[in-house]
Amino acid sequence: MKPKIVALLLAGTASLMASSAAAQEIQLTGPLKGAAAVRGLRLYREGRVEIAPSAGFTLLDEYRRSIFVGARVQYNIKDWLGVGVWGGYGLGSFATDLTDKIDATTPRNVQTASQVSPAKGGFAEQTGRLQWVAAPQITFVPFRGKLALFQKLFTDTDMYASLGVAFVGTKERGACGAAGQVSCTDPNSFALASRVAIAPTLGVGFNFYFAKFMAFNLEYRALPFSWNRAGFDQRGAGNDGKFPDTKIDGEDRTFKWNQMITLGFGISLPSKPTVSE
Repeated sequence: MKPKIVALLLAGTASLMASSAAAQEIQLTGPLKGAAAVRGLRLYREGRVEIAPSAGFTLLDEYRRSIFVGARVQYNIKDWLGVGVWGGYGLGSFATDLTDKIDATTPRNVQTASQVSPAKGGFAEQTGRLQWVAAPQITFVPFRGKLALFQKLFTDTDMYASLGVAFVGTKERGACGAAGQVSCTDPNSFALASRVAIAPTLGVGFNFYFAKFMAFNLEYRALPFSWNRAGFDQRGAGNDGKFPDTKIDGEDRTFKWNQMITLGFGISLPSKPTVSE
């Protein structure tokens, strides 16, 4: 008796599987086979040039925060792929609370003569700052959709990621203490010198399209590289090079995940986007 029941169950299962497979086969060969997932899709990027002025500020700075103005110019090969250049100029900077506290509480004596400017308020002047950035980059757009506000206002939105190489203009404390150079205890040694650093750059952001050729933009950007932000003699001596060596040079630069937030306003040309079939 039991073998018959097992046989019946197996036969029923096989029948159900065959029916399911047949139903799926009918769906795959139906009238929608090969149809586009979306019809009449507005392609805001493809074949268009985007010009996007922006303004922003750096984040999590130890000693000095910078305010940037800049722009992105980009040609979008596809709706999901673009190439372009992003750049910014340091419009100004201001000392952080930590800088003010260091300047106010550090004694000016022999022990600190090579580390902190002898003049009151001088520490803020010896801290490094970002001057400008220029970065060729490639942009990918993995997601797009609509954003609803109170279920009444809707805007087309996409999320993008940009990867590139950045050329960063910095001002840092100049070299001192080596043969032929001014001593690091000399007040003149605290002057800043310009340098160009090369770093990878990553940008992640959103475009909010409120018209066919205009969009608001919010972007997070990272510029990781090493530089001497405080102007301290902090490395170069010892077996591991992690102790002061009475000199200011490239050994005193430490790695920093430099980052900023920018807000932009983009204009795309031609003014009318193409529409998919």
